[in-house]
Amino acid sequence: MAKAKSEFRCSECRCTVPKWVGRCPDCGAWGSMAEAAPVLAAVASRPGASLAQAGAGAVLPTTPATPLTQVDSTTTKLKPTGIGELDRVLGGGVVPGSVVLLAGEPGVGKSTLLLEAVHRWARRGPDDRALYVTAEESAGQVRLRADRTGAVHERVYLAAESDLATVLGHVEQVRPTLLVVDSVQTMLAADVDGVVGGVTQVKAVTSALTTLAKSSGVPVLLVGHVTKDGAVAGPRSLEHLVDVVLHFEGDKHSTLRMVRGVKNRFGAADEVGCFELQEDGIAEVSDPSGLFLHHRLDLVPGTAVTVAMDGKRPLLGEVQALVAYTSVPAPRRAVSGLDGARVAMVLAVLDRRCRVTLSKSDVYAATVGGMRLTEPSADLAVAVAVASAVRERPIFGGTVVLGEVGLAGEVRRVAGVGRRLAEAARLGFTRAIVPSGSACSHPDMKITEVGTLSAALTSMGI
Repeated sequence: MAKAKSEFRCSECRCTVPKWVGRCPDCGAWGSMAEAAPVLAAVASRPGASLAQAGAGAVLPTTPATPLTQVDSTTTKLKPTGIGELDRVLGGGVVPGSVVLLAGEPGVGKSTLLLEAVHRWARRGPDDRALYVTAEESAGQVRLRADRTGAVHERVYLAAESDLATVLGHVEQVRPTLLVVDSVQTMLAADVDGVVGGVTQVKAVTSALTTLAKSSGVPVLLVGHVTKDGAVAGPRSLEHLVDVVLHFEGDKHSTLRMVRGVKNRFGAADEVGCFELQEDGIAEVSDPSGLFLHHRLDLVPGTAVTVAMDGKRPLLGEVQALVAYTSVPAPRRAVSGLDGARVAMVLAVLDRRCRVTLSKSDVYAATVGGMRLTEPSADLAVAVAVASAVRERPIFGGTVVLGEVGLAGEVRRVAGVGRRLAEAARLGFTRAIVPSGSACSHPDMKITEVGTLSAALTSMGI
């Protein structure tokens, strides 16, 4: 006979621990731990022993297990929202009964994007209704934004509520096919203890909305806050309760916004969607590579173009460098949009392996258009731009450079060279400098493979 042992469960968050404690380790509630029913510690050791023989008290399930081949796959058919870049990150659209969490900093444009999403959703057909629940703004404020962005539609319903029970009542009355809650941290579950935005409240509200989505088949889009570090605010289990987690990112000095997939149970989790925040709303940017390039007629020393992979999306970016002589014993190194540690390493390799003297010069390195290049594939572009600025020799026009630079001066291979070069060729680039062994070709490009940084500089006439 197997031995059973007791466990203790929190009445607030249902967290289970093997021994009694005064305070729940998950939600922090005091005096909420109560003894639960005994659980089976081990099954009988003899082979073939059933759970009933082991004393577990098996219960006959009401719904039997179904063979995988008999499960209907049409119940998870994707429905496009009408915003191509958002559908790209979602994997093609929203799935009925799914819960999507969109997190981002205040003022980045989350509400504007979702208001446009419900507007386009309502335009799909007479049977599609969208319910937009705002707990942070009044109905008048949302209407003003809708007038400004042109997102007014008769099948878009608006409710300025923060009580969860009232929101569920609105869902019963409206019967929407899409529900948006802005935001989950400001909703209140009256039958649950805790302050608004606390761990207990956020988990209870999210669990209730997830149950609503699964039982009714209505997709739910939740707006979430972020912490100072950029992570989703609230308990870590919040990301486990939802099906899709998206991060809405953007620099306050730039109009470019990016929706980045972090978790997706219905598609790839590393897709990126690009938008541009405008005065009359938010617009899709289906071809963002042109935003990160400075189009000029003449060749200028100190510039190099590379192709970065943001998720699965290739983006062209331009690296600019300026080298100026200084009499200060400690020259300045200023970096914008690049990894400062990697730039310092590339400068050391240039000085030591390629005889590009930088010990008496200030070096400024930056990207164009607010793009941030942090992957190692941009090392070669940084090195070429700095060397071009030192020797005042521009590189050949229409050239892209790819490669990671090692401390020994070698140029290492990077992933996805074929996709990077295809994107560069689409934008009119005709030459490419890639690491040796990349084994790629393109009919519209002249590809040169290099093994060392010195060879790369020589091939570009620097």
